[in-house]
Amino acid sequence: MAETFARVGKAGAGGPITLRADSGFYSKKVVAACRKADVRFSLTVRLQKPLHTAIAAIAEDDWTPIPYFLDGADVAEIPYSPFGQKAPVRLIVRRVRPTPGSQLALFCEFSYHAFITDRLGPTLALEADHRRHAEVENTIRDLKYGVGLNHLPSGSFGANGAWLGPNVMAHNLARWTSRIGFGETLVATKTLR
Repeated sequence: MAETFARVGKAGAGGPITLRADSGFYSKKVVAACRKADVRFSLTVRLQKPLHTAIAAIAEDDWTPIPYFLDGADVAEIPYSPFGQKAPVRLIVRRVRPTPGSQLALFCEFSYHAFITDRLGPTLALEADHRRHAEVENTIRDLKYGVGLNHLPSGSFGANGAWLGPNVMAHNLARWTSRIGFGETLVATKTLR
């Protein structure tokens, strides 16, 4: 993380930096690296027992409805101390009713998506901003399985960077072709072929 933060600075990024990441980055070391580099973080948490207990303690009145797929969703925030740390951070949780008829609907009333953050701002704005990082996952999946980015050729950063360039160009050409030619925005490269 420290190397990435340094590269971002050397590349000319100015102003505050925020790391938004999925649960694969949810660790004490990542939080410590962010704090050491004065980088804000927004990290999806792994839903383990202590977290389920914390979420279950959220009062029904604390949930705020938001527009979301089908029936909407609700968002709430509580202080939370991950990794046994003394200083709490903000735990922002979105709860969503399972899709009617799905297996999940047989076993629970809600599914939960939570993240920790040290950012300032309104809860709903931070939740919407964190959710935006999920949109990038579709692009990453398409780059891996539609264009060939799942096979990086080298252990060298420079060689992999050179491989990344043509893959991204191919991905963008596929996006333009699907949008201009078919009026579609969410067609995977594999489907387009």
